[in-house]
Order: sequence, then structure tokens, then C-alpha cells
Amino acid sequence: MTVELAGEIGAALTQDAHQFFERMYGDRPDRWSDDLRGMDRMRFAVNALTRMRLCTDDGRIDLKMKGPPKGDRHPFRPWFEHEARSTRDVRVIFGHWSALGFVQTHGVVGLDSGCIWGGALTALNLDAEDPPVAEPCTRFSAHPSEQ
Repeated sequence: MTVELAGEIGAALTQDAHQFFERMYGDRPDRWSDDLRGMDRMRFAVNALTRMRLCTDDGRIDLKMKGPPKGDRHPFRPWFEHEARSTRDVRVIFGHWSALGFVQTHGVVGLDSGCIWGGALTALNLDAEDPPVAEPCTRFSAHPSEQ
């Protein structure tokens, strides 16, 4: 399904990227449905693949949360903690959630350890059982004008 959606999004970008970006931004819909069509379908796919961190058992996504999962956000949990996750039998490598740091659990590997914020740049040999390698990024600045 993901590859099919990527093809739809790629075709829309090729046809009229300006129009696509004008209509892409937004937090709705917040739940997948096979009935989604057009921009709603593509917006949900882009949001789920680039912004989603938390979701419910029935697939509703929370796009507001930016930091680490904290407090009682029931029924929202990190997407990779759901037992019914359709990618449970494949290894998923993800990033773009630096507040978590390095994560290796539930068949997922989260490599974003916050280099841009002064954390570390983390690498992992995906073909071996070696531990991750993390290089501190204390000299890196998120703003090129500060270098």
C-alpha cells in the first residue's frame, strides 16, 4: 500500500507540484479509510509517513505532539508499540523523532539521536548484530549563520 501511495504522490508532484504543495498541508483527515480519494488520501499518506508519531488502536493519528511520549495520552501511543501494526513482521528503520534518541524495539530501529540539536549522529550496521555507533555533534549548529 505504501508503494502505491508513493506512486500517486509522485504523479501528483510531477503533474503540478505547486498545486500539490498548496493543498498538502493540514491535519485532516486524521484517520485512514479506504474511501479516501484525491488530496485527502495523499495528505493522510504524507502526514502518516513524515509527521506521525502517535496513533490510536483504530488508526487515528496525533500530529501535534513533537517531544517524547509523556503523560497519559491515552488512547494515543507511539506508532511502533501497537500490537496490530501491519509492519510487525518486517524491520522498519525510522528517524525524525530526535526526542526519543536511539530506539531498537518491536522490530523497529529509530536512528535520530538529535545531531542537529547537539546530540549525536548514530549509525547502525543493519547486516550485523553490532551495537550502534554514536558520534557526538556538540560542534554542530542548527543554524548555518552561527557557524
